[in-house]
Amino acid sequence: MRILVPGGAGFIGSHYVRSLLSGRYPGYEDARVTVLDKLTYAGNPANLRPVASHPRYDFVRGDITDAPLLADLVPGHDVIVNFAAETHVDRSITGAGDFVITNVYGTQRLLQAALDAGVRTVVQVSTDEVYGSIATGSWTEGEPLLPNSPYSAAKAGSDLLCRAYHRTHGLDVRVTRCSNNYGPYQYPEKVVPLFVTNLIDGLPVPLYGDGANVREWLHVDDHCRGIQLVLDKGSAGEIYNIGGGVELTNRELTERLLAAFGVGWEMVTHVEDRLGHDQRYAVDSSKLRAIGYEPCMDFTEGLAQVVRWYRDNQPWWRSLKGTAR
Repeated sequence: MRILVPGGAGFIGSHYVRSLLSGRYPGYEDARVTVLDKLTYAGNPANLRPVASHPRYDFVRGDITDAPLLADLVPGHDVIVNFAAETHVDRSITGAGDFVITNVYGTQRLLQAALDAGVRTVVQVSTDEVYGSIATGSWTEGEPLLPNSPYSAAKAGSDLLCRAYHRTHGLDVRVTRCSNNYGPYQYPEKVVPLFVTNLIDGLPVPLYGDGANVREWLHVDDHCRGIQLVLDKGSAGEIYNIGGGVELTNRELTERLLAAFGVGWEMVTHVEDRLGHDQRYAVDSSKLRAIGYEPCMDFTEGLAQVVRWYRDNQPWWRSLKGTAR
């Protein structure tokens, strides 16, 4: 079994690769893994250092928009699990072009290369943000796509290309849509590592607006187990939501992080709300649960683990934030 993992040097992709090579996924203990990553600001070789010398691991630096590279690299791989994407909403608001190029054009290039090479299965890792905002209840996979940011619109475009390649060409493509992730090795522009690293340094944390926006939280390990389950037991052409089942307002999340450091609201700076800020996300994961999914990480323990990890691995994030000590 040979698995190609575009975007495997990022936060979620690297967790999947480390888990795969450590033998955590039954039936894949002998799988050979190739990571393809452009190593943009969020793609970090340090994320893969624990497996860098593994005998079943190969790394290729490159871009999923590079058709000649893909034509050489993809043949011989049985499976592609695609994490490659531009993902930060704020960056997409100030510069949408890279998001369209990578998330839409890059996905099309990758799907075409998979089709040309006879790849057995492609798993496309997407996001709940493609659905837009939901006031009550939770999204099922059949909901219309109503993205509200350039990032989520570009991810919706990639999802639709996956559907088209399945319906038109019969390519076995499966799409996963996750809720907000947290965990170790997350780039410190995202809310949890940004707040944690600021608080480690005694700096205030920036809270958007009134903090009433609601997100559903999912530990990266539960997310990757869900992705692997879709690869193992999912069906061609299907979409699977992966949720953590823990809903918090941004204010409630902030309160938990402040409590972890024994500080109060004097450490919070209220900043102008994000443009087009979605009010609430929530996914219905019953379709995935029907084939065996169950999140395992308790949120309180998971958040405590994350705080410990950033305390214990300061050289990793200080180099990214430019706050070396």
